[in-house]
Order: sequence, then structure tokens, then C-alpha cells
Amino acid sequence: MKTLSALIAAAALFGGIQLFHGGTWESAANEPAPSNTYRLVANGDEAACAVSRGAEISDGLSLVTVAPTCHRLLPGIEQAKFWREQTDGSVAFSANGIDPIVTFSIADGNGYESYAPATPLLSLAATGDLKSED
Repeated sequence: MKTLSALIAAAALFGGIQLFHGGTWESAANEPAPSNTYRLVANGDEAACAVSRGAEISDGLSLVTVAPTCHRLLPGIEQAKFWREQTDGSVAFSANGIDPIVTFSIADGNGYESYAPATPLLSLAATGDLKSED
């Protein structure tokens, strides 16, 4: 009888693991984490700078670090301290957590494109190897 109980417990455990992992053996730990390092480029220009998304402060609001050299792409963007992600997936950078300096919508691939201000057009592409001093 103990063997039957152990067999039922093992089957339940196996079923729970399968349910948790969506029916596959791949672990959630093996899924790639979203990038927190980005490359900011203006109008397809070759000049670029680094942006890093930091710790989450509250729901949708995270810290952001914008390299000082980003002022060449959009004056004032280097003052951004907050990354606010909206429910529609758009992202805004601000100095105070409220008033946006620049706002991005989701772009094709792994990044964002700015829509406010209208110029310059900025692209924010996820990267894992851009150094912060760029």
C-alpha cells in the first residue's frame, strides 16, 4: 500500500511540474531575461549612447541611467532618471517620474522608437554588450 501511495504522489508531482512548465521540460529559469541595456540612436545616425534600465520602484516605474553623451542626440535626455512603462507597452523617460522628456512606442524586433518629441526620431534597441561609457 505504501508503494501505491508513493507512486500516486510521484505522478501528482510529475503532473504538477508539467502543468507549471506548460507541458514542456524547459525551465522558466532557462528563458532569456529581458534586456536592461539599450543603445540609443538618433535618425539612424552612427552616433549612439547607452541607456540602462535599473531597479523597479513601483508597478511600471523603474530607474533609468542615460549616458551623459546622449545629450548629443536629444538635449535634456541625459537628465532622465525614470523609465515608465505604460499598459500599451510604450515607454517614457522623465526626470521626475511624471513629465516625459521622450516617449517611445514598441518597434519591430527588440526595441522602441520615439514619437514624442517628433524630432529627432530616436531608436532604443536592446543590447547585452554595449558599455555604459559609449
